[in-house]
Amino acid sequence: MGAGVESGARDKRTVAAAAAGGRGMRAVAVVETVAGGGGRTVMRRLVSAPPLTLRQTGPHSVHLVSTAAGPLGGDRLQLDLRVAPGTTLELGSVAATLVLPGDGPSTMVVAAHVGAGATLRFVPGPTVLAARSDHRLHVRLTLEEDATVLWREEIVFGRHGEPSGRCHARFDATRDGVPLLRQEFTVGDPALDGSPAVYGSARCVGTTFMTAQASATAVGEGVAVLPLAAPGTLVSALADDAVQLRTRLEWGERQALPPATP
Repeated sequence: MGAGVESGARDKRTVAAAAAGGRGMRAVAVVETVAGGGGRTVMRRLVSAPPLTLRQTGPHSVHLVSTAAGPLGGDRLQLDLRVAPGTTLELGSVAATLVLPGDGPSTMVVAAHVGAGATLRFVPGPTVLAARSDHRLHVRLTLEEDATVLWREEIVFGRHGEPSGRCHARFDATRDGVPLLRQEFTVGDPALDGSPAVYGSARCVGTTFMTAQASATAVGEGVAVLPLAAPGTLVSALADDAVQLRTRLEWGERQALPPATP
């Protein structure tokens, strides 16, 4: 109950600040696990800051719940994930994230540290770029020895019937100080979006980074699976809508996962 009171107060201060000067929201949310008895995962810290509101939904699962519009232009949001050695965290969301235009670009930073032997599954809903929005998305993922990660990102080019906003996304993954993956791309640049060599007629783009290693490169309709030099796999997909995008990404993810035991 105390967390809910704090969230409400923050919302009121945000509204007052916006009315006074139009400056964006500043928010930092934190999820931190710790190992409990019998190999259990315990949520040691769960700190919400609207619009980043966190709810524990299972023994080792947490969901983002929207309690304020955003991100809006001018917002600077950060989500910190700290997965202790030997623990498991799955982070999802109850709905898509809608990026809206406002006073300047919005920024979302996700910083995750996954301890030795820990597991992180990051599978939020899609990010939808409303028309005229301008967004920056930066993921900083640090892994220790034997950490296991599946990290999925899905971006939708605008709501139905509207042009896409702009997004510059960067993903940096490092294990034990050695780079695993450095990737960045831009959405919403008219000179690039319609090119057959970039997005063509697609309305969605998605990627999945996995520490599981695909045995070989694989290509399907609208999706490619690329084994990385260090242990890991990158799945990249384009699609006409969010449902098709998820289907293609999940197909690519299965190419890197071991067959299910009968």
